Amino acid sequence: MYDTHRIRQHFLAFDCPDDSGQLPIFFDGPGGSQVPKMVTDAMSDYLGKHHSNMGGFAHAGRYTTAINTKAREMAGLWLGCEAEQVVFGLNATSLMFQFSRVLAQTWQVGDNIVVSQIDHFSNVSSWQTAAQDKGVEVRHIPLNACGDALDLSCLEQLVDERTRLVAVSLASNVLGTRTDIKPIIERANSVNAHVAIDAVHAIVHEKIDATQLNCDLLFASSYKLGGAHLGMAYASKRVLELPAYKVEPATQVRPFAFEQGTQSFEGQAAFIALMEYWASLADEGDCLTTRLAQAYDKVQNHERSLSEMFLSDANARDYIKLYGKNDSTNRTPTFAFNLVKDQQILSPTKISQWLGEKNIALPSGNFYALDVVRHLGLLECGFLRVGFLHYTNEHEIKRLFELLDEYIMQVECADAL
Repeated sequence: MYDTHRIRQHFLAFDCPDDSGQLPIFFDGPGGSQVPKMVTDAMSDYLGKHHSNMGGFAHAGRYTTAINTKAREMAGLWLGCEAEQVVFGLNATSLMFQFSRVLAQTWQVGDNIVVSQIDHFSNVSSWQTAAQDKGVEVRHIPLNACGDALDLSCLEQLVDERTRLVAVSLASNVLGTRTDIKPIIERANSVNAHVAIDAVHAIVHEKIDATQLNCDLLFASSYKLGGAHLGMAYASKRVLELPAYKVEPATQVRPFAFEQGTQSFEGQAAFIALMEYWASLADEGDCLTTRLAQAYDKVQNHERSLSEMFLSDANARDYIKLYGKNDSTNRTPTFAFNLVKDQQILSPTKISQWLGEKNIALPSGNFYALDVVRHLGLLECGFLRVGFLHYTNEHEIKRLFELLDEYIMQVECADAL
C-alpha cells in the first residue's frame, strides 16, 4: 500500500501554516520539490561541522573530499552512468550554457544544430546562443498541430550530415508529454551529431539510464526531486575529451576540469541523503540501484492514479481548458490549463494569486516553455501549471477542484483577458 501519510511525515513544510493558520498545499512540484528533513539535516550537518574546500589535509578537508566522491557515485547511480562521467554545477541551466561553449568549439559556418519546440528554453537558448556566436544555423523540431507532442515527420530533413548537435527534453515541463526519444537519438547518431538531453523534469518521475540512451549529455537537478539546489550532467567520453573552459591553474583531470569554481559541497551532502531517502521508499532490497528502481515504480503507480483522478475531474468541468494529452499514459503528472468563462480565458495570474491567498502553491506563466505558449497562442497570458509529486494525496486534488468551482462561480467577467 502506498502511504502518503507516512511519506509526508518526512517533510516539515506540510506542518507550517501561513499567517492565517492555513496549512500549505504544494502543486508547484515541477518548479522544485519540498525537502525531506533527513536531507536538510545532512546539509546542516556538513555546513556546521565539516565545512571546507577540497584538497585540505585536516579532517574537514578530507571529509569534504569524501562527500564529493560519494555524491558523484550516487549521481552515477541516479543518472545511469559511471561516476567519472558526472559533472556537478550550480544548476542544469548553467551547465547547459557551459557545455554549449565546449561543444561549439567544434562548429563552423555551414553547420547546423537542431533544438525542440517542446523544450524548456534552457535547452534552447544555451545552444542557440552558441550557434549564433559561431554563425551556425539553428533548426527546430516542431510541435504537432495539437501542440501536445513533437512532430517527428520532418526529422530526416532536419538532421543531416552537417548537423553537429540535437538538443531535446525527455519530457515537457509544462505539458507533461514524454518525448518519443529513440528515433531522435538514432537519427542524430546516424550522422555522428552530439545529443544533449534535458532530463530535469523527466527524472523526477522515471528512472533514467543515460548510458542506454546513447546520448552525449544529460542534465538533471536534484532540487526537483527533494534535494538542495545542485545541478549535474552526464557527459560521454567524447565530450569529456574536449577542451574545458576553466581557470588556468585548475586541474585538467576529468570530470573536475569542467566544474567551474568551488562546488556546493553542502548540496552534494544533501544529495547523498536524498538518494538514501528515495531508496527508503522501496519495500525491500540491499542494492541501492535496485531500491531506487523499485521506489520509482511505486511512485509512478501513485502518480498515474493522481493523474487519472485529475483528468476525470477536469474533464467533468467545461470551464477548464486543458493543454496537452488528455490521458494518463506516456506523460508525467504535470498539467497546463486555463479557466474559461463566457468563452474568455480568465487571468491565470489572478487565479494563482487567489489560490496563493489560501496557501495553495499553483503558479502561472510560461515556465520558460516559450515555443509551447507561442504555438498555443498564449504568449501574453500563459497558463496555470499543476504538478503532482510522490507526496501529493487525493484529498489535495479534491480540495483544488472545490476551490476552482468556487472561483468560477464568483468571478466577474472583468477578470477575463
